[in-house]
Amino acid sequence: MGILITIIVLIAIIMALTGVFGAILPALPGPPLCFASLLTVYFACPGQIDFELLMWMLGITLLVTVLDYIAPIILTKLGGGSKPAMWGTTIGMIAGLFFMPIGLVAGPLVGAFIGEFLHDARLGHSTKVAAMSFISFLLSTGFKLVASLVMTYYTIAAVWNHTIH
Repeated sequence: MGILITIIVLIAIIMALTGVFGAILPALPGPPLCFASLLTVYFACPGQIDFELLMWMLGITLLVTVLDYIAPIILTKLGGGSKPAMWGTTIGMIAGLFFMPIGLVAGPLVGAFIGEFLHDARLGHSTKVAAMSFISFLLSTGFKLVASLVMTYYTIAAVWNHTIH
Protein backbone atom coordinates (compact mmCIF):
# COMPACT_ATOMS: atom_id res chain seq x y z
CA MET A 1 0.00 0.00 0.00
CA GLY A 2 1.41 3.38 -1.03
CA ILE A 3 1.93 6.26 1.38
CA LEU A 4 -0.98 8.27 -0.03
CA ILE A 5 -3.40 5.34 0.29
CA THR A 6 -2.11 4.69 3.82
CA ILE A 7 -2.82 8.31 4.80
CA ILE A 8 -6.29 8.18 3.21
CA VAL A 9 -7.09 4.92 4.99
CA LEU A 10 -5.91 6.33 8.34
CA ILE A 11 -8.13 9.37 7.82
CA ALA A 12 -11.04 7.02 7.05
CA ILE A 13 -10.45 5.08 10.27
CA ILE A 14 -10.25 8.30 12.28
CA MET A 15 -13.52 9.46 10.68
CA ALA A 16 -15.16 6.15 11.57
CA LEU A 17 -14.03 6.27 15.20
CA THR A 18 -15.06 9.92 15.48
CA GLY A 19 -18.41 8.92 14.00
CA VAL A 20 -18.95 6.36 16.77
CA PHE A 21 -18.46 9.12 19.34
CA GLY A 22 -20.67 11.36 17.24
CA ALA A 23 -23.48 8.84 17.53
CA ILE A 24 -23.59 9.70 21.22
CA LEU A 25 -22.56 13.35 21.19
CA PRO A 26 -25.08 15.63 19.49
CA ALA A 27 -22.36 18.02 18.32
CA LEU A 28 -20.89 15.48 15.87
CA PRO A 29 -22.73 13.88 12.94
CA GLY A 30 -21.98 10.23 13.81
CA PRO A 31 -23.58 8.15 11.05
CA PRO A 32 -22.67 10.60 8.24
CA LEU A 33 -19.03 10.55 9.38
CA CYS A 34 -19.04 6.75 9.45
CA PHE A 35 -20.61 6.63 6.00
CA ALA A 36 -17.96 9.07 4.73
CA SER A 37 -15.28 6.72 6.08
CA LEU A 38 -16.93 3.78 4.33
CA LEU A 39 -17.13 5.76 1.09
CA THR A 40 -13.47 6.76 1.41
CA VAL A 41 -12.41 3.14 1.82
CA TYR A 42 -14.67 2.13 -1.07
CA PHE A 43 -12.61 4.32 -3.39
CA ALA A 44 -9.20 3.89 -1.70
CA CYS A 45 -9.37 0.09 -1.45
CA PRO A 46 -11.19 -1.08 -4.59
CA GLY A 47 -13.09 -4.34 -4.36
CA GLN A 48 -13.22 -4.47 -0.57
CA ILE A 49 -16.72 -3.01 -0.18
CA ASP A 50 -19.64 -3.93 -2.44
CA PHE A 51 -21.60 -1.14 -4.08
CA GLU A 52 -24.81 -2.74 -2.78
CA LEU A 53 -23.51 -2.61 0.80
CA LEU A 54 -22.54 1.00 0.27
CA MET A 55 -26.09 1.85 -0.89
CA TRP A 56 -27.64 0.01 2.08
CA MET A 57 -25.41 1.95 4.46
CA LEU A 58 -26.36 5.21 2.72
CA GLY A 59 -30.03 4.38 3.23
CA ILE A 60 -29.47 3.50 6.88
CA THR A 61 -27.45 6.69 7.39
CA LEU A 62 -30.24 8.81 5.92
CA LEU A 63 -32.89 6.95 7.93
CA VAL A 64 -31.20 7.29 11.33
CA THR A 65 -30.28 10.91 10.64
CA VAL A 66 -33.88 11.82 9.80
CA LEU A 67 -35.14 9.72 12.73
CA ASP A 68 -32.81 11.62 15.05
CA TYR A 69 -34.61 14.84 14.18
CA ILE A 70 -38.21 13.62 14.07
CA ALA A 71 -38.26 11.04 16.91
CA PRO A 72 -38.16 13.65 19.70
CA ILE A 73 -40.99 15.60 18.08
CA ILE A 74 -43.16 12.53 17.51
CA LEU A 75 -42.60 10.94 20.92
CA THR A 76 -42.93 14.22 22.80
CA LYS A 77 -46.25 14.85 21.03
CA LEU A 78 -47.36 11.25 21.71
CA GLY A 79 -46.67 11.92 25.37
CA GLY A 80 -48.93 14.97 25.18
CA GLY A 81 -46.08 17.46 25.07
CA SER A 82 -46.37 21.06 23.97
CA LYS A 83 -44.05 23.31 21.98
CA PRO A 84 -42.45 24.62 25.20
CA ALA A 85 -41.60 21.00 26.10
CA MET A 86 -39.89 20.52 22.73
CA TRP A 87 -38.03 23.80 23.16
CA GLY A 88 -37.07 22.69 26.66
CA THR A 89 -35.72 19.42 25.28
CA THR A 90 -33.59 21.25 22.74
CA ILE A 91 -32.29 23.82 25.24
CA GLY A 92 -31.63 21.05 27.76
CA MET A 93 -29.67 19.06 25.18
CA ILE A 94 -27.48 22.05 24.38
CA ALA A 95 -27.01 22.97 28.05
CA GLY A 96 -26.24 19.35 28.86
CA LEU A 97 -23.18 19.46 26.61
CA PHE A 98 -21.49 21.66 29.23
CA PHE A 99 -22.04 19.06 31.95
CA MET A 100 -20.85 15.88 30.24
CA PRO A 101 -21.56 12.99 30.55
CA ILE A 102 -24.50 13.35 32.97
CA GLY A 103 -25.75 16.49 31.22
CA LEU A 104 -26.07 14.62 27.95
CA VAL A 105 -28.80 12.46 29.46
CA ALA A 106 -30.21 14.79 32.11
CA GLY A 107 -30.33 17.94 29.97
CA PRO A 108 -33.09 16.90 27.54
CA LEU A 109 -35.04 15.20 30.32
CA VAL A 110 -34.95 18.21 32.66
CA GLY A 111 -35.50 20.64 29.77
CA ALA A 112 -38.64 18.82 28.59
CA PHE A 113 -39.95 18.66 32.14
CA ILE A 114 -39.39 22.36 32.80
CA GLY A 115 -40.79 23.39 29.43
CA GLU A 116 -43.97 21.36 29.92
CA PHE A 117 -44.34 22.34 33.58
CA LEU A 118 -44.11 26.03 32.70
CA HIS A 119 -46.76 25.46 30.05
CA ASP A 120 -49.15 23.19 31.98
CA ALA A 121 -48.10 23.15 35.68
CA ARG A 122 -49.25 19.53 36.17
CA LEU A 123 -46.50 17.46 37.75
CA GLY A 124 -47.66 14.05 36.45
CA HIS A 125 -48.20 15.28 32.90
CA SER A 126 -44.85 17.06 32.82
CA THR A 127 -43.14 13.89 34.07
CA LYS A 128 -44.81 11.81 31.33
CA VAL A 129 -43.70 14.27 28.64
CA ALA A 130 -40.15 14.29 30.00
CA ALA A 131 -40.11 10.48 30.01
CA MET A 132 -41.23 10.34 26.36
CA SER A 133 -38.57 12.87 25.44
CA PHE A 134 -35.98 10.75 27.23
CA ILE A 135 -37.16 7.57 25.48
CA SER A 136 -36.82 9.30 22.11
CA PHE A 137 -33.28 10.33 23.02
CA LEU A 138 -32.38 6.76 23.97
CA LEU A 139 -33.96 5.28 20.82
CA SER A 140 -32.39 7.70 18.37
CA THR A 141 -28.99 7.49 20.08
CA GLY A 142 -29.19 3.70 20.09
CA PHE A 143 -30.05 3.55 16.38
CA LYS A 144 -27.24 5.98 15.53
CA LEU A 145 -24.76 4.04 17.64
CA VAL A 146 -25.64 0.68 16.07
CA ALA A 147 -25.47 2.12 12.54
CA SER A 148 -22.13 3.80 13.30
CA LEU A 149 -20.64 0.65 14.80
CA VAL A 150 -21.72 -1.45 11.81
CA MET A 151 -20.20 1.01 9.34
CA THR A 152 -17.02 1.23 11.43
CA TYR A 153 -16.78 -2.57 11.40
CA TYR A 154 -17.09 -2.67 7.59
CA THR A 155 -14.53 0.14 7.25
CA ILE A 156 -11.95 -1.58 9.43
CA ALA A 157 -12.64 -5.02 7.89
CA ALA A 158 -12.15 -3.60 4.38
CA VAL A 159 -8.89 -1.93 5.37
CA TRP A 160 -7.71 -5.12 7.08
CA ASN A 161 -8.54 -7.26 4.04
CA HIS A 162 -6.88 -4.76 1.73
CA THR A 163 -3.64 -4.74 3.72
CA ILE A 164 -3.51 -8.54 3.88
CA HIS A 165 -3.89 -8.95 0.11
